[in-house]
Amino acid sequence: MHPPSCASAFAFASMLALSAAAHLSAAGNDWPRFLGPTGTAVVADARIPLRWSDTENLLWKTDLPGPGSSSPIVSGDRVFITCWTGYGDKPGADSMRKLVRHLLCLSRADGHILWDARVPSAAAEDPYTGYITEHGYATHTPVTDGERVYAFFGKSGALAFDLQGKKLWQTSCGTGSGQRRWGSAASPVLHGNLLIVNASDESQALYALDKATGQIVWKAEGDYGMAYGTPSLLRRDGGYDLVLALPRELWGMNPETGKLRWYATHGLAGNVSPSLVPGAAGTVFITGGFPTTHSVGLSLRPGAKGDLGPAAVLWESSASSYVPTPVYKDGHLYVINDQGFALCIDARTGQTVYRERVALGARGGGKPIYASPVLVGGRLVCVSRRSGTYILAARPQYQLLSTNEFASDTTHFNATPAISGDLLLLRSNKALYCIGTR
Repeated sequence: MHPPSCASAFAFASMLALSAAAHLSAAGNDWPRFLGPTGTAVVADARIPLRWSDTENLLWKTDLPGPGSSSPIVSGDRVFITCWTGYGDKPGADSMRKLVRHLLCLSRADGHILWDARVPSAAAEDPYTGYITEHGYATHTPVTDGERVYAFFGKSGALAFDLQGKKLWQTSCGTGSGQRRWGSAASPVLHGNLLIVNASDESQALYALDKATGQIVWKAEGDYGMAYGTPSLLRRDGGYDLVLALPRELWGMNPETGKLRWYATHGLAGNVSPSLVPGAAGTVFITGGFPTTHSVGLSLRPGAKGDLGPAAVLWESSASSYVPTPVYKDGHLYVINDQGFALCIDARTGQTVYRERVALGARGGGKPIYASPVLVGGRLVCVSRRSGTYILAARPQYQLLSTNEFASDTTHFNATPAISGDLLLLRSNKALYCIGTR
C-alpha cells in the first residue's frame, strides 16, 4: 500500500474516543446517513414490530421508478432514496446513453412521492454485465444535514439538492474504473462543512468537497484499490479521525486536510467492502477480504503516530463477512454474512461464539445477504435478498425470533434498512416499505 500523495504521518496525540452509540429519542426520527446517525447501525430502543407481511404491520408501500441497492435516509418528515432507470433496469433497456439516476423525496407519514430529481448519466459507466448486475447504478446511500441532500452517483459525480429537489451543484470525482469493473458502492459522509467521498474506483482518491458549493477542498490520492467501504469518523480529543480500511492497512487521516495521521498493517488481503466497526476502549474491527474472508481486531493505542506496529493487531479470525458490516454489542460482533451464516464473534479474542446457517442462496442465484444488520435494542434486523428479513436475539446464544416476507415482492432486497422513531424502512428493487404498529 502507498499512503495518500498529499499525506505524511502526523502526531497521534491522544487516544481515540469512539463516537457515542446512536440513540433515537421519541422525538428523534432522523436517520440521516448510511448505518444511521453515527454510522454504527445501533438504535438504543424503538418499538419495531417482531412480525410483518403484506397484510400485517405494513403502514405504507410505495412503488419506485426503478431498482437500487442504496438505503433510505430520513430527515424530519421526509424520506430520501435513490434508484436508476433507462439502462439495465428492465428487459430491452440496453442503451447506456439512457441511464438516469433518481433522488426521490417521500412523505414519511404516507409514502407519497413529493418530488423526483432526475440526473442523466454524465459519463460512460461500467457496462451492465457481471457483478454490476448484482447491485446496479444506485448503490451509494445519500446523506443529509437537514438543509440539503447529498448524493454520490459514481462516474456522474457528487451532487447537492435543496429540500425542494433543486440541484445546487454537481462535481466530478473521476470517471475511471477499477480493474474488475465492479462499480462502486461507498456512501458519502458529512463532517462539518465537508462532504467526504470515497472515489477509489473512479479515481483512486478520497475527496472532501465544500458542501455549500461543491468545490474540492482536498483530494487525497493513493493506492485505494479494493477499498470499497464507507469511510468512518472516529472521535478523538479535540476532533475526529477519518478512518478507512484497505487491503493490508488501516488508515487514520485528518478529515480537515486529508493528511495521514497514522496507519496500521493487518493480514486482511483483497477487497474490503464492509465499513469499519468501532468497539470499546479504543478497539475497532474490520472484515472482508478476497479470495478468502477474514476479520481483524485492532487497538488504536494512545500516543501513537505513524506506523502503529504489530502490537495494534489484537487478533485475526477466519470468521468474517464479505459484504454486510457487523454490529457491535456488549463485547460481541454480530452479522448474518453474505454466505447466509449468522455469526457471533467474541470481540476480545476473535473466537467464534456461534455460526448458524440462516439463509440459503438467493433465488435466481447470487449471494443470499448483502444488507448489514441493524441493532434495535436487543434485536438484530437482518435483511436477506430474497428470503425475507430475519430478527435475531442480540446475545451470545443463537436465537431466531422471526422471519418476515412480502410475498408479493419477488425482487432483490439489497439495502440495509433505516429506523425512524418506531418505524422500519425497507427497500427492494421494486418498492419502499414502511413497517410499524398503528
